[in-house]
Amino acid sequence: MKKLLLLLIITTFLLASPPYAEPDLSFDSVEDLQAFFVWSPDRLPVLSAHRGGPYPGYPENCIETFQNILNHYPSTLEVDVSVTKDSVLILMHDWSLDRTTTGSGRVNDTYYDDLDELFLEDNDSVLTEFKIPTLEEALLWAKGKTVLNLDIKRGVPFKKVIDLVHQTETQASVLIIVYSISDGIKVNNLDPDLMLSLAIRSQEELERALEAGIPMNRVTAFTGTRLQKKTLYNMLHKEKVFANCGTLGNLDRKAKAKGDHLYKQWEKLGIDIFATDRPIEVGNILYK
Repeated sequence: MKKLLLLLIITTFLLASPPYAEPDLSFDSVEDLQAFFVWSPDRLPVLSAHRGGPYPGYPENCIETFQNILNHYPSTLEVDVSVTKDSVLILMHDWSLDRTTTGSGRVNDTYYDDLDELFLEDNDSVLTEFKIPTLEEALLWAKGKTVLNLDIKRGVPFKKVIDLVHQTETQASVLIIVYSISDGIKVNNLDPDLMLSLAIRSQEELERALEAGIPMNRVTAFTGTRLQKKTLYNMLHKEKVFANCGTLGNLDRKAKAKGDHLYKQWEKLGIDIFATDRPIEVGNILYK
């Protein structure tokens, strides 16, 4: 009888307890995007699916992969922007086509029409029927749906990418990743309204960003791929900036080995955005 009563109490509690709220990452304007990323104590944690969130059967940097992630949880999508020999912007992480496609050779030595004949392979080298997307296709897909974190590869001009963002009117659906203050200033000069994901891994880097005049209300802070001291997260939050931790790599492996509850502990430490190779598993912890 006592066991039955306890079960009834637990069931009633679970039914009465709502799940964690999920963020709405579809924005109608760049002002809405900016307003969402102004930190406050009641902010919602955010997923950032590294390379778009590849899983078995779903290759990295692939629109079908993006949709698979959104079918599970709302998530921003970190994607890699490369350029072909004939100056077409595409999504591709590696310099070479060999690892992720049925082709071979360097991306920037290949014409887009030749790339369009190829198919993507997942991270286990299993062939799929999915094609290499252009950045334009990805931007139009994401418009009004989610946010793409654009990791612009070396040799790809910021201006070319930003011109395409303007052409597709997708300013409300992108964050531009920059790894230095000088690049942050460059992007800010090209379009002061665009959101930046800026590398800030120490108090000194935060101070340099402030001194450079980069507007903090246009910034999320990438704090690196290891846990930082809580003092850095507190300083970022004082500036109303979201702290983004790259759990991809060692931290994801640690959580997989010791338990996904660690993601909730890290959120309490001060992490607001989880850039992860395990977006579905992290979503299970953050939003359930």
